[in-house]
Amino acid sequence: MSQRDSLFVLALLLLLHSSSTKPLLPPISTADLAALHEIKDSLADIPSGTTAAAFFSTWDFTSPDPCSSFSGVTCSLRRVTTLTLGTGLSDSPGLSGKLSPSLSKLTELTQLVLFSGIVTGLIPTQLGNLKNLRVISLTNNRLIGPIPTTISTLPNLHTLDLSNNQLTGSVPARISELAQLRVLVLAGNRLTGEVPHLPAQLLHLDLKSNKLSGMLPSPMPSSLRYLSASMNQMWGPLNGLESLSDLVYLDLSMNHFNGAIPFSLFRPSLSSMLLQRNNLSGGVPPLLPPPPSPPTYPPGSMVDLSHNFLTGELSPVLADVESVFLNNNRLIGTVPKLYVESVYKGTTKTLYLQHNYITHFPVEPGSALPDSVSLCLNYNCMVPPVGLTACPESSGGLLSRPLCQCSVFNNGSSIG
Repeated sequence: MSQRDSLFVLALLLLLHSSSTKPLLPPISTADLAALHEIKDSLADIPSGTTAAAFFSTWDFTSPDPCSSFSGVTCSLRRVTTLTLGTGLSDSPGLSGKLSPSLSKLTELTQLVLFSGIVTGLIPTQLGNLKNLRVISLTNNRLIGPIPTTISTLPNLHTLDLSNNQLTGSVPARISELAQLRVLVLAGNRLTGEVPHLPAQLLHLDLKSNKLSGMLPSPMPSSLRYLSASMNQMWGPLNGLESLSDLVYLDLSMNHFNGAIPFSLFRPSLSSMLLQRNNLSGGVPPLLPPPPSPPTYPPGSMVDLSHNFLTGELSPVLADVESVFLNNNRLIGTVPKLYVESVYKGTTKTLYLQHNYITHFPVEPGSALPDSVSLCLNYNCMVPPVGLTACPESSGGLLSRPLCQCSVFNNGSSIG
């Protein structure tokens, strides 16, 4: 062997020796492992009474690789990036206990999910330290207290879902600073106060079933596609919705909103519009300009404007909607024939017009409704055609209004 070859072999042996003596890094950082231990200590599986494995049964801290063996844990480069607490399965009752402030020690965390259970206590304010968080979903538990204002400092937050807990206080005023926020779901809590300004690029907003008051914020994010604030105590006009051209779902029912419904909301692309049980006035807009054919709403479409103070004659603008609820208003005159045709074709499957002041439903004598259709015309200024009504119990048993009531709204027209 030459001297050169000897030197090469010696160098190779030295390299192999140094590699074999260098300690291998554990598959998860010690700081993250300690944080997971503290998180587990603050939570517990609720006994299920079934054969389903408990969520924490895989959290064995003697395991050589928690990143691959711990349920709900995903790692990248030895750091925990996703933490899902609970299985989310229908046969699992979930977890109990409290959320540990040690969650904030998982500094590379991008997603934090807590499935349904009975976890109580406050949402840790320390979550505001997790600057990489994109998703916070802590739903269907018993979390109490306010929404931490520190959440408004998370620069990458895309989704915030704290629905169906027992949170109190107001929506943080600085939530508008979350430039990346696209989904905000705070439904089913006990939040009070007014809705603050919202992030400009928000797509999905769900605030239903709280105790919120005041008017809708202005301006509303023009990017909104889903807006629900039903079952609150909000009031004021709906003018701010006129610019929401991308909206496909709107539910502001069971509030105190007043004024006219913006005509721009009567369009097929807004396939669900639920504004029932408010104080809305004005009328249903005409088709202007008249199209060559009536608007085409998609299957499953629904418009509910019931229990308001809408007046005037009904226009054909909603004639292709699958479910139309216009009952308990002050509508007058003849129902446009396009509604009748849509009902008999089965395109409109529910048409509730009871408790108005309508004088005529232009149907051919002897016509039979499809079995799939529910039509209610009770308590108007007309006697409903025999065999054409399928009314809910809440409509009452009276077929028509007293003539004295009808004269006020229909200029003395008689019941027909």
